[in-house]
Amino acid sequence: MQSIKLPSNPPTSPHPIFNLSFRIFFSAAAVFAIVVMTLWAFVFTGHTNIDVHAINPLYWHGHEMVYGYALAVVAGFLLTAVKTWTGVMMPHGYKLLGIFTCWLLARVGWLAFGLGIDIGMAQSAWLYLAAMFDMLFIGSMAFVIFRAVLQVKQYKQMGILAKLALLTLGNGLCYWGVISANMNVTKIGMYLGFYLIIGLVLTIGRRVVPFFIERGLSIPNAAGVAETVTVRNSKAQDIASLLFYLAFFLTDLFYPNPYLLTVTALGVALVNMVRLMGWYHRGIWQKPLLWSLFVAFLGMCLSFVLYALQPWVGYNHSIALHGLAIAGVGMMTIAMMSRVSLGHTGRSIHTPPKTLNAIFGLMVLVFISRVLLPLVDMSHYSLWIMMAQGAWIGCFILFCYSYLRILASPRPDGLFG
Repeated sequence: MQSIKLPSNPPTSPHPIFNLSFRIFFSAAAVFAIVVMTLWAFVFTGHTNIDVHAINPLYWHGHEMVYGYALAVVAGFLLTAVKTWTGVMMPHGYKLLGIFTCWLLARVGWLAFGLGIDIGMAQSAWLYLAAMFDMLFIGSMAFVIFRAVLQVKQYKQMGILAKLALLTLGNGLCYWGVISANMNVTKIGMYLGFYLIIGLVLTIGRRVVPFFIERGLSIPNAAGVAETVTVRNSKAQDIASLLFYLAFFLTDLFYPNPYLLTVTALGVALVNMVRLMGWYHRGIWQKPLLWSLFVAFLGMCLSFVLYALQPWVGYNHSIALHGLAIAGVGMMTIAMMSRVSLGHTGRSIHTPPKTLNAIFGLMVLVFISRVLLPLVDMSHYSLWIMMAQGAWIGCFILFCYSYLRILASPRPDGLFG
């Protein structure tokens, strides 16, 4: 058995928000989700000076949702989870601040570019600034995770490291496409990043969602009797989901054959629907921290069905893509942040903030407005988009109201974390 050496001195940081990565990255991701969606509403309606010759505004939006918002949540989760998985202390205090600052400066570059801020230099200079700090951010995150995994020889985590390496490649392609004025390269980099994030969600979700359901429901009932809840998992489902998803992602990105897309997308949907049936327990509907995760996976399955039908029914490909993004990135990340932010700050997951049903309900409204309503009525498309943007912003405002104080406060038990 691998022995882990405990630090001789207890860890310290200048502020509780820098104790562990989830605190600062979840806080920043939530605030950024509000800022970037508000700015996107202005970009979408043509009220900024973004250089449309340098980048398609849709790709500006897509890049910041994937490599800005989603990757911040991934960083907060992984740099916390790897400490739990390996027992190796992750960056905290000023080292964590350094990693976070790289992410923040990259976001400032993209926001300035989106606004069209002119400080006497080419607008593309903002993207050069963003590129440098984005690469430092992803590189430093991958390095500390790789070092911890090697230290304890947990080679089963190499799949996650491979995804981080490909995310670095995808982000680099986005920048190269903008710099070389090749929007096809930018598109490949953006879609590669998006599908890798969804792959991470499927991989990590398979590990943690059933664990959260079992832990969340295996508690004493009103009569004081503890019910042990066990959900089903299957290695065969894991392999089938991975293979179907890999084939789907390569097909949609590089070889959009309608027959292959339909078969692979339906394969992913069916495997994960069967998986969801094995995870289901009627008790989840009493606990927003659980039903939100279940609904997120269900929304992903529905989105894969939309991918499968899209070549034959004829609606826009972006409807299926946004369905997968809202369920797999939006709902899944905010559900995970809500749960992790309680458990890892020493607070009870059984008494979450009372606003959770409203928070998750607003994200469901985002899905309905951005995905389902355009399917039945395209004549009010702009209205549905604005409704979705408003619900997204409202969702994260409520999250910030409920969680920022928790994320910035010391643990009630006095422990470091």
